[in-house]
Amino acid sequence: MKKTILEISKRSGCSPATVSNVLNRKRGFSKATEEKVLKIAKEIGYRTQAKMESVRLVSYSKSGDVLADTPFFSALIQGIEYECRNNGIHMTVTNLSQEDPDFQEVLTHILNDSTSGILLLATELADSDIAPFHEAAAPVILLDSWFDRNPMDTVLIGNTDAVCNAVEYFIQNGHTQIGYLGSSFRINNFEDRKAGLLRALDRHDLCLPESFCAFLSPTMEGSYRDMLAYLNCHATLPTAFFADNDNIAFGAMKALQERGHQIPDEISIIGFDDMPFCEVTSPPLTTIRVFKKEMGQEAVRRLLSKANASAGSPCMKIELCTEFVERSSVRNRSR
Repeated sequence: MKKTILEISKRSGCSPATVSNVLNRKRGFSKATEEKVLKIAKEIGYRTQAKMESVRLVSYSKSGDVLADTPFFSALIQGIEYECRNNGIHMTVTNLSQEDPDFQEVLTHILNDSTSGILLLATELADSDIAPFHEAAAPVILLDSWFDRNPMDTVLIGNTDAVCNAVEYFIQNGHTQIGYLGSSFRINNFEDRKAGLLRALDRHDLCLPESFCAFLSPTMEGSYRDMLAYLNCHATLPTAFFADNDNIAFGAMKALQERGHQIPDEISIIGFDDMPFCEVTSPPLTTIRVFKKEMGQEAVRRLLSKANASAGSPCMKIELCTEFVERSSVRNRSR
């Protein structure tokens, strides 16, 4: 019998057999007993060593707009499913929203399930949202966001480096007046992308005037509508825009063209994500390709490694590199 189980038994007043059954998610005891045992287990830092039986992908949404109309989630699931099959592990998906009436009940179940490792899609989340997952009974890996003040094992995109290199491409092509089409709904990824833009501009002693920044809805229709409003108030435009995602780039392109601006002859644009429609926009959109399936696979590998690691092993931040996809939406002004 493990010393920690005996310690929990002593503190809770429950028999070692009951403690073991609670920790291994077996039945035959009251809700009050379960809560008492799990509370004490968390207090002493106990984590069951039972074999992880499944992987639970938790899709935790707050607005839903950032992932709307994108293949990101389906490609991520494909990678997770593939790696789970390779390791003989079952996968489930749980949708979690703070707007749901049973939110707290579902969250508690997720956190107390020691048999399902957690992959938490944290794209839209803040530090306060992930704080409860530090107390999860099973290992947790965050996906698609990093929280430097609240670090946990994370697999994400190398946003800052990717955008820095993309803006360098603008500059190599003769652009010195570069603007930013940012999402009006701010997440860590978008802040990191803006940081990449500013890093590249700073390297060349260039600035980002406030008038060259438009904050648009992260959806196609929303960004089109918001860009029209921006154009109504701004007569002077940069020669190039970086957009936080392809949806924003597409909506902005539609608005610019509707107002008579030629792309890329007057204004060049680079997006982010490499959505399927990028090849068929007019002109085809230069963008940054994200390896979504590979992100899912790497997250499962890290989760399995963490499940088998000794207590106190350091957390890891794993960034996947991107690929710059050159198409026809950037003009070379140096020629």
